[in-house]
Amino acid sequence: MNIYESWLSSDDVDENTKKELLSIKDDPAQIQDRFYKSLEFGTAGLRGKLGAGTNRMNTYIVAKVTQGIADYILDYGKAYMDSGVVIAYDCRHFAPEFAKLTALVFAANGIKAYLFESLRPTPELSYTLRELDAVSGINVTASHNPKEYSGYKVYWEDGAQVLDDIANGMTEKINQVPIFNGAKMITEEEALNQGLLVMLGQKEDDAYIKMVKSLSLRDQDVEKDIKIVYTPLNGAGSIPVMRVLREKGFTQITIVPEQEHPDPNFTTVDYPNPEDPRAFEYAEKLGSSLGAELLIATDPDADRLAIEVLDQAGNYVPFNGNQTGAILVQYIAQSMEEKGILPNKPAIVKSIVTGDLGKVIAADYGFTTFESLTGFKNICGRIPELANEGYQYILGYEESIGYSVGTSVRDKDGVSATMLLCEAAGYYKSKGKTLLNVLDEIYKTYGYYKEKQISLVLDGVEGQNRIGRMMTHYRAHYPQKIGAFKTVEAIDYLGGYMDIPSSNVLKYMLDDGSWYAVRPSGTEPKIKLYIYTKGDTDERAAAIIELIEKTVLGVLESVE
Repeated sequence: MNIYESWLSSDDVDENTKKELLSIKDDPAQIQDRFYKSLEFGTAGLRGKLGAGTNRMNTYIVAKVTQGIADYILDYGKAYMDSGVVIAYDCRHFAPEFAKLTALVFAANGIKAYLFESLRPTPELSYTLRELDAVSGINVTASHNPKEYSGYKVYWEDGAQVLDDIANGMTEKINQVPIFNGAKMITEEEALNQGLLVMLGQKEDDAYIKMVKSLSLRDQDVEKDIKIVYTPLNGAGSIPVMRVLREKGFTQITIVPEQEHPDPNFTTVDYPNPEDPRAFEYAEKLGSSLGAELLIATDPDADRLAIEVLDQAGNYVPFNGNQTGAILVQYIAQSMEEKGILPNKPAIVKSIVTGDLGKVIAADYGFTTFESLTGFKNICGRIPELANEGYQYILGYEESIGYSVGTSVRDKDGVSATMLLCEAAGYYKSKGKTLLNVLDEIYKTYGYYKEKQISLVLDGVEGQNRIGRMMTHYRAHYPQKIGAFKTVEAIDYLGGYMDIPSSNVLKYMLDDGSWYAVRPSGTEPKIKLYIYTKGDTDERAAAIIELIEKTVLGVLESVE
């Protein structure tokens, strides 16, 4: 309450912010939620609801964090200042304003700021950062979160989001910056005149699109007239995705008109997450009218994607991230082998909570699979060490519908993954198959790998505290048996495990080969349960999944 009062009485707080705060003066729960902590900066950058308060995304928080990052860069000296920071943003409310504010704070500190002229996909930021030899990158985006959210992803010179050592150093600097008047500022005109603000646009777009197209594996043996419906879910994917597909010669790509243009309110979809089949409502309706064989949706910053495939009964079947990843592994490995372009030591990287089907397929083609913590900062973070060991990184992916092909983008790339999935669908169509047929063949060849991911959403202060209690309780009281299956190994990543760094993740292996993992989300108020098994039949695998789910949730939900 004291911090709330200090904001109301401060001469440094603008009148609109004060009006917003006065509107909640009789709502203690709202006041507590907005001020019980400062929005935490970490390896995911910032992510939070828009609004006034220390636990919200607003201009004061953005300026404070940017100044702290500027101070961190200043310690590296003039070469890093001149290398500059690349700044992009997506379709969120206040995203352009936050992005420009970020650029001007860097410029005021003598650090060159490269600012995209309008919204761009996250993977283009990662690619451009490395192309310009910049020291850092910022993307103002809340990814797939609801409309109330905004965020601030931070990248380092390798093109990947910052890892712990960099994030911790930045956090130390950020904590030293006063929230009011702690950030240096310069006008846009001054920044442009001094060469400290450089606008980015068509040139960078062309370079990124050229790189994406270079990842194509087939051309002549692909049916380019396959009917595909695409939705960017009112985000940043519309222009780059449609451009790539048209330039690759696809002739029957239709974009969902209601979701084509940027809309920060996501009027047609409450939750712009393509992982949720409800996000495909408009795409399914349009697809049915056109007879589309494949539906694709990217999230608002176009780094993640999901697909649905038409079955023989005329229904659209959603693929989860593990299934789509398996299709990509199969298509890429098969194509490289057929064309004789497999390197000597090909490698893929998947997260520790991603299923094993892709790993099994990859092994069939001579690939080695490596694991990492969740998040592409960790997946792509392994690229340099793999290169040092003589491996060639081909693909990284995780179950939460993120995929990255090649080493030019060090983050999830929904644009290139869309192109490759359309290409795969067109290639398999030329063989008389759909992607659903290919997935069935994979199961028949390698076994019925099944998975399920459950999220328990627990909002607010008490929700976060309960998630903490759940993790503590489960560490001490995990089931020794689930039905007839014994727990044969319990892995706690909190202290690190083998070549995997420390993280708040629990993973349990059962004696039938099934396994499951429990972890709090790093970006949302959720505790997540991931379950994986393999059965002789689809029904048998589904029954085991159900048994594990019931048992584990019983323990977690018993914690008050």
